[in-house]
Amino acid sequence: MESAMSFYRHHVFCCTNVRPDAEPRVCCGKSGSDQVREYLKTRAKDEGLKDVRINTSGCLNRCELGPVVVIYPDDVWYRCASQEDAEEILQSHLIRGEVVTRLRLPSGKS
Repeated sequence: MESAMSFYRHHVFCCTNVRPDAEPRVCCGKSGSDQVREYLKTRAKDEGLKDVRINTSGCLNRCELGPVVVIYPDDVWYRCASQEDAEEILQSHLIRGEVVTRLRLPSGKS
């Protein structure tokens, strides 16, 4: 029987959802999430992280806390608002396996 290991060591989803201008709720897509995703994708490639996948995501329903990034299989959610935040997540979480406490969002689970 084959191992149940994930295809990727880490799978990163970056919300890039854009709400209509008339929508009162904020959205990650209007908060710079596309640039964050592109930065993470480029830097992961630069670092040779072939077992890490950076993907675009639709709405993760935590817009007011965003831009939002979630990393699986760890189920760690981050607010990632800048290239500096993205670099810290990349170096700490994706390379060294250390959660970035200052950027981590609460689980929201009851």
